[in-house]
Amino acid sequence: MKVAVFIIIIFALSNFSLVAQEPSPSPTAAKALPPDLPVTSTVMRTNSMSVLDDKKRLGSNDYVSFRVVEDRDAESQHLRVNDNGELEVPYIGLVPAKGRTCRELAYAIKAALEKEYYYHATVILAIERVSEKSRGRIYVYGSVKGQGPQEIPADESYTVSKAIIRAGGFGDFANKRKVKVTRKNGQDFTIDLKRVIEEGRTDEDMVLQPDDQIYVPQRLINM
Repeated sequence: MKVAVFIIIIFALSNFSLVAQEPSPSPTAAKALPPDLPVTSTVMRTNSMSVLDDKKRLGSNDYVSFRVVEDRDAESQHLRVNDNGELEVPYIGLVPAKGRTCRELAYAIKAALEKEYYYHATVILAIERVSEKSRGRIYVYGSVKGQGPQEIPADESYTVSKAIIRAGGFGDFANKRKVKVTRKNGQDFTIDLKRVIEEGRTDEDMVLQPDDQIYVPQRLINM
């Protein structure tokens, strides 16, 4: 009888030791999912579209990574913006991409996918590699024939006058003397392109930097 009681006590103590050594789950780890990861050069493991880049605009020959969260078994796909500024997206085909940010493009793709293929689509899109032919982009607005973003060629000094020429030239009522350039740091410059183009004052032609914005106002009277 004493032997049986002794064996039971040893068995109970052994089980107690095993329970004491087993680590208890961390309340923090059990409670929360991992936070959204920051945007990187490839598509992230995030499931949130709100963290997608909304500043850098896509251009021709840029490469992006793409995935739809709801396709749980699908790996990220590597897509290229073609020479026409379009991205060929699975299921829906060519989508205008040039001049859009990753977030803008992702929401456009989301809307297209949800029309026919998905009840709900979470589109994750990130820039993988920027075209080697470009040093960045500038934006031309106002009284020109072709408004919108332009790529800065990697192998030349890109000036305000070149940007206007590439935009198709001035509009019929453009004020050539008060072309405004705004830098991303908030600095403003006024360029007299009439002197630059018509009087040959090329020294006054401003060299552009990535993300510069050029605005050509209209003149109030025939100047």
